[in-house]
Amino acid sequence: MQRYFIIENDINDDQTVTISNEDAHHIINVMRMQNGDEVILNFPSDESFIAMISEIQDGSVTFEMKEKIMEEKALPVSVTIAQGLPKGSKLELIVQKGTELGADKFEIIQMDRSVAKWDQKATNKKLPRYEKIIKEASEQSHRTSIPKIDGIRTLDAMLQDASIYDHILFAYEEEAKTKEFHSFYEALKHIKKADRVLLFIGPEGGFSKGEVEQLKSYGAHAVRLGKRILRTETASLYALSALSFYFEELEAQ
Repeated sequence: MQRYFIIENDINDDQTVTISNEDAHHIINVMRMQNGDEVILNFPSDESFIAMISEIQDGSVTFEMKEKIMEEKALPVSVTIAQGLPKGSKLELIVQKGTELGADKFEIIQMDRSVAKWDQKATNKKLPRYEKIIKEASEQSHRTSIPKIDGIRTLDAMLQDASIYDHILFAYEEEAKTKEFHSFYEALKHIKKADRVLLFIGPEGGFSKGEVEQLKSYGAHAVRLGKRILRTETASLYALSALSFYFEELEAQ
């Protein structure tokens, strides 16, 4: 069943919703739905309902709520990916697959070794594209909420706000080169359900020495993501997959 996210302005009353955005175009012209067809609607409150199309008119679609459904699709821990700004289209892959794997939020960090440089103009241009990718990935993976993504930030600004997190980790390639490493698995043992986790991923070339010292000064813990050196677009996906397995599959046994 198709799934769509609605906003407050779409809500008419307790029983009806009318949409007239790109989703309405998708319903009418791509899916070619008719009156009586049903979809799942996700509300800003994270509630989900089976809804039936009651009217299609002038590019808008009106739904009647049929049944509330109970869904639990979020990771048991809230994970924010603080991604060092990568080159090219890599960030599209990171936010798309990160959304599918359960990330709660994405922060884009301008780092010392970031080849790409964003100013405010570039941020304003690119963010809507990433927001659309995240929304579509949320629908595809049947999430009940859409992860947030913020504009470009400096590492210092991000760390200034890091006190809201229960755990601050950073994937450090040097941990994969030593016998005395700190494993991600060991870090997971200290994380409890409902905790907030902030995970820093470096750009191509990783973190600079100054950034490593800065992260550690704020209490961030370096972790190894396996024995191999991962590309920047792979690292967060590895970590989210491990978190999903640990908290959703392993603990369910």
